[in-house]
Amino acid sequence: MEKYLIVVEKSETGYSAYSPDVLGCIATGKSIDKTLANMKAALALHLRAFIEDGEEIPQPRGIQSYLDAERDSAREEYFNMHIVAASVLPERVLA
Repeated sequence: MEKYLIVVEKSETGYSAYSPDVLGCIATGKSIDKTLANMKAALALHLRAFIEDGEEIPQPRGIQSYLDAERDSAREEYFNMHIVAASVLPERVLA
């Protein structure tokens, strides 16, 4: 089961999230739960756009994403989470 790494960071107004596997895919929210829900929607939107544009869908990089996030954190407070790829990809891609 492939999973996209999601890095959630505390901000002045709540939380922000990004996926190092899908460049440019970000979300924000007042709570961690809202941020993750927004991130799941943003990730689904990004992946559908790749499909519609005929581009290859970025693949989760596994442990390398976690190592990169740790290196790039600059000692900021952050949380690593993941979103299962199958939960955000259209069914026709999974078949």
